[in-house]
Amino acid sequence: MVLPAAPSAVSAGRLGGAGFGGFVRAYGGHGRLVVQPRMGFGDPRAMRDGLAATRAARARTVGTVTLDSHTRVGRWEAAASALRDGVPLNGYPIVSHPAAVTGQVLAGIRDEDFPVQVRHGSARPLRIFRTLAELGLDASEGGPISYCLPYGRTPLAESMAEWAAACELYAGLRESGLEPHLETFGGCMLGQLCPPSQLVAISVLEALFFVRHGVRSVSVSYAQQTSAAQDREAVAALRRLCADLLPTEDWHVVVYAYMGVYPQTPQGARELLAQAAELAVGTGAERLIVKTTAESLRIPTVQENVEALEHAGAVAEAAPPPVLPSADSVIATGTYQEAAALVEAVLDLHPDLSRALLLAFRNGYLDIPYCLHPDNAGSTRSYIDADGWLRWEDTGALPIGHLVKPRRHRTVTSAGLLADLTHVRTRADAAVAPRHGLPSG
Repeated sequence: MVLPAAPSAVSAGRLGGAGFGGFVRAYGGHGRLVVQPRMGFGDPRAMRDGLAATRAARARTVGTVTLDSHTRVGRWEAAASALRDGVPLNGYPIVSHPAAVTGQVLAGIRDEDFPVQVRHGSARPLRIFRTLAELGLDASEGGPISYCLPYGRTPLAESMAEWAAACELYAGLRESGLEPHLETFGGCMLGQLCPPSQLVAISVLEALFFVRHGVRSVSVSYAQQTSAAQDREAVAALRRLCADLLPTEDWHVVVYAYMGVYPQTPQGARELLAQAAELAVGTGAERLIVKTTAESLRIPTVQENVEALEHAGAVAEAAPPPVLPSADSVIATGTYQEAAALVEAVLDLHPDLSRALLLAFRNGYLDIPYCLHPDNAGSTRSYIDADGWLRWEDTGALPIGHLVKPRRHRTVTSAGLLADLTHVRTRADAAVAPRHGLPSG
């Protein structure tokens, strides 16, 4: 395959209009859903083929360029060496590829009808965002908390400073006629076993962080957890808090298919994805990040990603239109009350949100269960109750002790933790046949 000629100044990346956020808000919500894969390839031809296949899928899609693990942690020379030596990478090394090559990847595919988001996973993202700005790529994601604590030992203060600088640099794209968009990853902390109220709170706080550093178009994430009923309550709480706190109207909600230990059977994986699509439509979310039947085995192929996109799109199309709860009923839920208490406590710590977030982790006002990062207090614990809801077992110093009673104290065993970690997989794989009349093989 021969890549098309690159437009001058990588103009394929310099698109005007409403941008990624405006595109999703124009189509998604009110029973309609934009679906998106998490694919990335080191080879430019493979990356272009993946984007083209995503665009051609029988669903309303947006594209993804996911970066490789060397680029995520700033090992620029390792990424460049892999390219020179023909070593396969697990994502697209956007900093190491020449700008003209990335322009060729995008030319004739990315446009106003098919925006593309760059996903990276970096706690120190400034060089990545500088590259995105130079290329005119106006959509990315992450956050100073969610891309720091789960993935390494980068000090939270360093992540906070780099993310602040990256946001301010990215906001400068508006001078070129672009509307840069950032999506929080805060609703996906560790993928599993973080109670939904804290996922909601961190997602809201990261969105506020983006806005305070100049980015006006944002999306807030929430990852499917262990109970559909609890998930609906959580997304409603997320929407309510964003409506009350975000000083911008350019925002939307993105739901992630379950980010923890995924089903091993194709039936179980498809059923879990179907439930995620139904959650997204039923809560008025505008976008869904899909997972494939191969998630528990290996990196999915392009075709497996397309099948997941089309499956989610078909489920969304068949789902009944959302009936959203009233504001009063949302505010009365435990998930909203816990999330609101967390957000309020953090915002009260300091007018500078970066300092407030650092103080929140130092004081244990934010504390991720089972997270081993040095800046995380590690005093909270969670468990899955008999109804499948993810609950606080120990709230540590979280400012929600008045809301979470009684606490449930028990010895955490390796067997109990493993059972909770594999709860969703076990339940999904136990299904003997998928719903919706789709094939099982």
